This record gives sequence, C-alpha cells and structure tokens, in this order.
Amino acid sequence: MAISHMNLDHLTSWYSDWKGLRVAVLGLSSTGFSVADTLAELGSTVTVFTEGSSEEYARLLPVIGVDLVEKSLQEVPDELLTFAPDVVIASPGFAPHHPLIQWVQQQGIALWGDIELGWRVRDKVVRADGTPAEWVLVTGTNGKTTTTRLAASMLVAGGQKAAPCGNIGVPILDAVRDPEGFDALVVELSSHQLWYLGLATPAGQPVPAASVCLNLADDHLVWHGSFEAYRDAKALVYRNTKFSCVYNKADLATRDMVEEAEVIEGARAIGFDLGVPGPSDFGVVDGLLVDRAFLDDRRNAALEIIELSELAQRNLAAPHIVANILAAAALSRTLGITPEDVNLALQTFQLDPHRIELVAQVGGVAWVDDSKATNPHAAASSLRAFPGSVWVVGGQLKGVDISDLVASRGVKARAAIIIGTERGAVVEAFARHAPNVPVFEAVATETEEVMDAVVRIAAEIVTDGDVVLLAPAAASFDQFTGYDDRGDRFARAVRDWAEKESGDDQQHDVADPEL
Repeated sequence: MAISHMNLDHLTSWYSDWKGLRVAVLGLSSTGFSVADTLAELGSTVTVFTEGSSEEYARLLPVIGVDLVEKSLQEVPDELLTFAPDVVIASPGFAPHHPLIQWVQQQGIALWGDIELGWRVRDKVVRADGTPAEWVLVTGTNGKTTTTRLAASMLVAGGQKAAPCGNIGVPILDAVRDPEGFDALVVELSSHQLWYLGLATPAGQPVPAASVCLNLADDHLVWHGSFEAYRDAKALVYRNTKFSCVYNKADLATRDMVEEAEVIEGARAIGFDLGVPGPSDFGVVDGLLVDRAFLDDRRNAALEIIELSELAQRNLAAPHIVANILAAAALSRTLGITPEDVNLALQTFQLDPHRIELVAQVGGVAWVDDSKATNPHAAASSLRAFPGSVWVVGGQLKGVDISDLVASRGVKARAAIIIGTERGAVVEAFARHAPNVPVFEAVATETEEVMDAVVRIAAEIVTDGDVVLLAPAAASFDQFTGYDDRGDRFARAVRDWAEKESGDDQQHDVADPEL
C-alpha cells in the first residue's frame, strides 16, 4: 500500500477535521499515550508502535480505540507499511539517527513531535476573551525544570491560571486538554523536543509570548550527533517569539541565539546575570535582585524584587538558582506579573528533590544531594555553590569529556569519590588535571551497594565543616533507574549510616525523606 503524503497545514485547530487522519505514534511512554489519547478523541485512526510499554498504557489503548504493535523498531515493521500513515508522531526518545526516523524522513512522511500537535490543538479550551492560553517556552542545558516551576509559580501568585508542562513531566497535550483551562502554559522543552519542532511547517510552529535558553554546554551529543546540532536545536526556542527573548548575559551562546532568531516584529531581547543590570536587563545590585526591563525609566531606575538574604533563608541563594529566578522573573513580568507578585511566589517556593538538597547535617558535616546534576555544566554550578566539598562524581558520561570540569572545579575538591561504570575516564581526568586531590573509587557489583560504599568512604575522610556533595556530572542509567533513584539511594545510605552512628556524641539533623 502506498505511503500517504497528505498536506497537513489545514490542521491548525482542535476544531479542524481530524477524522480519517492516519497517525502512527512511536513510543508508549506518558508522552506517547497523551498523543494517542488526544488523536483518538479527535477521531483520527491511530496505531502505536513500541518496543516496550507500561502495562497500564497498553491496557488502556483498546479502551480508547487505538491499536498497538509491540515489536522491534530497529527496522520498519510490516504493520507500519500496511498502515500507510499520513503523519508519524514520535516520542522524544527517538533520535534523528534512529532507523525508523530516517525511514520516515526518506519517505517524505510528515514527522511531528508532541509539542507540534499541542500547538495545533491549543484552542480546545480558551480564555474568557476567546483566545487560547499564552505559551512561555523554557530550555537550556541546565535549570529548565526549576525555571519552569518558578515562572508558573510567579504567574499564579499574580492571579493567573498557569501550569508548568512539557518535559517537566506533564505532557503538553494533557495541559491543553485540561477542562479548567489556563491563562498561560509554561512549557519546558528538551533539545529532543526542539529538534522535532525544527521539522515543523509554519502551521505547527509555536508562537510564544516569551522564551528563554538559560545556558548552553555539552550534553546529549550522542542523540544529536554533534554539539552544533545540539546548539541549533536549543536555538529554536526563540523562533516566532512575540514579546520577550530572555537570554543569559553570562553565556554568549544564548545571546547569539537571540540575535540570529526569526522573531515577531517588536520582540525585545532581555538579558539576565548576577551582575549589575543594564537597561532592559535583570540582575543584582547591592544584594538585591532587580528588574530594569519592565519600567518606563529603565535607564535611570530599577524595580526591587527580593533580597539575596531572603533567598538564602530558603536555600535559594546558590548562584545558578539566583540566575534561574531572574530568568523566571523576566518571563513572568512579560505577562504582566508585578515585582510584588514575583516576591510573593519566592516566599513559598521550594526546589524539587535532588537539586542541591540538604539530606542530612551530621556532626558538622553536610550531605547534599544534587543528583539532577547530570552533566558537567550542572555539576560546575553545584561545585561553585559548595567549593572544597567531598565530591561524589561519575556515571554515564553520554560522550562528554569531563576533563575541563575536573581542571576548573575538581581541582578545588577536598576529595573525589568516583561512581559509575565509566570510572576509568574520571580517574584519568583527576590524575591528569587534579593530581593533588585524593581520589577514591566506590566499587560495587550491585546497585544497592553503590551508595553504601560512597557513604562509608566519605565518613572516613570528612571533618567538621565539610560538605559531601553528590553532583555526578553524568547520567545515572548505568547503575540506577534515574537521577531520582540515584539521589534517593544516596539519602537513604546517609540516613542509615547516621542511625548507626547515633550512639556517638555527634549532633544529627537528618532530613525527613518525605520532604
């Protein structure tokens, strides 16, 4: 049967005619299911192709009228040829070099991601004025989730109905279809999702009110094939921005992205960093976070947001967190939120688990879980916040060379405890670039034993005033099910060790695992 090459530019609304459209969905994670569920509701003919799926999602597909083909996708399934899709929508885990993705492109079949579909059907639920929610887009190598949550919290504090969604864990299509509706959606975008948006025709390209790329560093190079391809994907976050292109003044790559972006006429470039801001920027002056972008006399005045001392009381004063706050403030101010509302949101905001999270204070030694630091750029921020720490580092390096991080930040570590299956590369980096730093390897044959070994080694070398910092600079899938599993096991091992030490005269302040 011939493969369809239907023109899909007319599908720009929930209320377009989606009936009869044949869609192949690749992957059955939460994203894949949200795509299949949406299209089934629209009346399209849908088949999901996956190599593996959760039992719950697989069980629900026939209930919503969607077929499932579960088999190897390393070659084109016969069922896909027979199905002859008009469009293929891939979950973001499918890399550009995946055989199935290459085949789809060679055939000239439309290839979408979930974000494109979300934009096309964004008007299912509209605001009182009849318009769909504004979109605010957030990407960057690090800090995406924190900034997305911060911006949504600031919007809510200002009285708007806003939701964080996208790569943060809530699929964009679930947010778009929420019957309560929203004034704004703050959409976290991975480089994978942005790569798929790069394939979109104008009909499927989001037009955000505001957008930001927080920073850029080596990451996901295997998925993209090169740093240049990764950078180009990230840069797409600024495309079609209507009002505010927010960029990091301390990261020139993000400024270059804004300068090169094709935006809506009138869109402004708004910078942020930890220095004194210029007009149209956000920054820090005499211990105050300030806004010099959203006021009439921005050449001579600034609006106060919050004092750094207040952020310190809430464990929000680490430099990279302050940068995230400034970026989020710029995004929310674009949609009319006042500095007072930004301040109000910060009074109650808490970081997600595994982000510079203090899990215990035992006898003057702080044990900090920043397992979310899954690449060197994120780990550098952690080490900047906790210089001279006992650094727990290593894991799945994703093709990234850790040498620069060891040379710049690792050399200042009190000691290094190396985990992961790629320990050799990390040990070599220390030997070459930080030979005076004591290095220990946490060797364990079972996942359950890794963090016990880490804590045992650390406990033997720490002294009062030390910080033991889990900031791996690497992915976790070599030994754990995810960065959260890695962080949880670290915290559990610390608590178990502290309980065994409870007979000593040390003071213990172990964080509640539920907090």
